[in-house]
Amino acid sequence: MSNGLIFTLLSTLSLFSALMVIFSRSAMYSVLYLVVCFFSIAGHYVMLNAHFLAIVHVIVYAGAIMVLFLYVIMLLNLNKENEPHKPAFFKLASVVTGGALMLVVVSGFKTANQLMPVGDTGIGTVQSVGKILFTDYVFPFEITSVLFISAMVGAVVLAKKELN
Repeated sequence: MSNGLIFTLLSTLSLFSALMVIFSRSAMYSVLYLVVCFFSIAGHYVMLNAHFLAIVHVIVYAGAIMVLFLYVIMLLNLNKENEPHKPAFFKLASVVTGGALMLVVVSGFKTANQLMPVGDTGIGTVQSVGKILFTDYVFPFEITSVLFISAMVGAVVLAKKELN
């Protein structure tokens, strides 16, 4: 399969799932469509040869944050009867604000396309990230690991029950 066809399929899936997030009636379905959108964006990262970024994107966004969204939605138990009626002014203001945001994003993409390097630069691969992480930033990386271990020990000490 050619890169152009894969890109077209991933882009179509991204746009369809993003639109379904907006237009879906159920909040649960919106979150599930957002997960599909995140996976298709991760596919774009893989096509850009940024495998590390794709894996981190899936783990952080589709794995952790979307689980929290689903948990909050289920915890809130949203019903149509409890939803307050919004005035037409708020709907108009949201459309105008969304349109302004779309203009900013489109103009940002136009300038970003002029600045992007062409070809395989090796930026974002697991090898390049690991090389930089373990050469230039090895001390901050190790300090961060010590910080995480001390946070885990602190959480266990705080959660431990007192035995009398």
